[in-house]
Amino acid sequence: MTGVSEDRKVPEPEARQRGGPSARLLHRGLGALSGLIAGFAALAVAELAAAAVRPEAGPLTAVGSAFIDRTPPWLKDFAVRNFGTADKLVLQLGILVVLALFAMAVGVFALRHRRAGSAAVLVFGAIGAVAAVGRPGGGPADAVPSVVGALVACGVLYLLVGRLALRPSRAAGGTGGTFDRRGFVITATAAAVASAGAGALGLRLGASGSAGAVASRKDVVLPPPASPARPVPAGADLRIRGLGPFTTPNKDFYRVDTALVVPRVDARSWRLRIHGKGVTRPLTIGFDDLLRRELIERDITLTCVSNEVGGPYVGNARWIGVRLADLLREAGVRPPSKGGPADQLVARSVDGMTIGSPVETVMDGRDALLAVGMNGEPLPFDHGFPVRMVVPGLYGYVSACKWLQDLELTTFDAYDAYWVKRSWSQRAPIKTESRIDTPRAFASPKPGKVPVAGVAWAQHRGIARVEVRVDGGPWHPARLAAQDTRDTWRQWVWEWPATTGSHTLEVRATDQNGYTQTGKRVGTVPDGATGWHSVVVSVT
Repeated sequence: MTGVSEDRKVPEPEARQRGGPSARLLHRGLGALSGLIAGFAALAVAELAAAAVRPEAGPLTAVGSAFIDRTPPWLKDFAVRNFGTADKLVLQLGILVVLALFAMAVGVFALRHRRAGSAAVLVFGAIGAVAAVGRPGGGPADAVPSVVGALVACGVLYLLVGRLALRPSRAAGGTGGTFDRRGFVITATAAAVASAGAGALGLRLGASGSAGAVASRKDVVLPPPASPARPVPAGADLRIRGLGPFTTPNKDFYRVDTALVVPRVDARSWRLRIHGKGVTRPLTIGFDDLLRRELIERDITLTCVSNEVGGPYVGNARWIGVRLADLLREAGVRPPSKGGPADQLVARSVDGMTIGSPVETVMDGRDALLAVGMNGEPLPFDHGFPVRMVVPGLYGYVSACKWLQDLELTTFDAYDAYWVKRSWSQRAPIKTESRIDTPRAFASPKPGKVPVAGVAWAQHRGIARVEVRVDGGPWHPARLAAQDTRDTWRQWVWEWPATTGSHTLEVRATDQNGYTQTGKRVGTVPDGATGWHSVVVSVT
């Protein structure tokens, strides 16, 4: 007898004859290792194949993106709140852990059912293929990476498990069992090395595939704006330790989106299409076309609707771009107040994201932009290169489409954009909010004068007043920094005569319309959080 029949289940008494508990544990451990190696081979080969199709077709990205698309609002909110901008990394690690456990279980199963166990890895390939084909812009070719990866994994597992087939041991009088240890080590090592090579080559090819986009960004020279932003007024930045700068550097600007792979779009081939209801002159515009138009430069603060009270998802930058309203008027668009039939502008990203903005709002005279630059340089890829929308006064999920490629005029009754389908509001003006940046929660300042400082924002209304109170006592007016524009946040500071003990500090802001933010705490869904930010400190 040369080995166990490939699909015959070994009777338990016979299995016990083939060694003690430690030998059986080793055998199963090597089966699990075989499954892991096969899973690694699947991912590596699939990523190599995806380099020939498109990065979004890789199974890890496709399955992760499909999971994000089906994530309920409360879970998405939980992920952003607890993991911040690392939420995508956590998701990918979670998928890898699940895949690893599945692969190990399949490897152990294949020890007794070699063919059936090896074929079970095709389930992973099927899931990846279905997810990839269902992605925006997906087609039959997007299934290829997952299918090829699964077939390779099937073959790898079949070979590895074959090396683990138990044979009678003459030394044990035929009552024990042994397997081809040397053959297993050689086969496992070869599979792991080949998979690593395939994965490295896939990464290299993927990087070279985006080289054109990188080169196109390097070649961009932003023309001087016809309408430059006014200089930030002296005193707008209080320069207090623990308080961030008035202008947020690009590398520190928050990023919240659903893209597991940041799109890298070649500006030379980029086109924007403007069409839809009420468009009498449809437009198709290239990147160079935009740069030749009248550019304006403005300081605008952006806020994510996922920002909890006191959260970090707000930032201020100097943007340069084309007035969105000018382009819409050129296409013949009229706002509803002037008889236009469309009340929603749906922006589509190259990654399939859809964001719906009120037509009336983007054409009411505010500096709604198709931005091409951020803080003096072309947009970073993470923030939407080559073109993104920036609309002051609206949360990002209804205004700030990145990697923009299509603008369609329609109505709110006719179409629900991506986040609206997931229980968020159709219209979401930014709420009046404030935040304490220093002292930090649980800080231990010394008694005496302690600067309590932070930022407040009410984009497109502006901040009129900020107040601070201690331990539920009377409100004290804070000193406001100089105001740049009503579309930017405003720094503030209050000199607190701190006394020894534990204290709770709270802040509230009042906007230029006279509205004072409410102290009632509500979560971010469906249209943004409310409540006073508070920190507890211990003065010692």
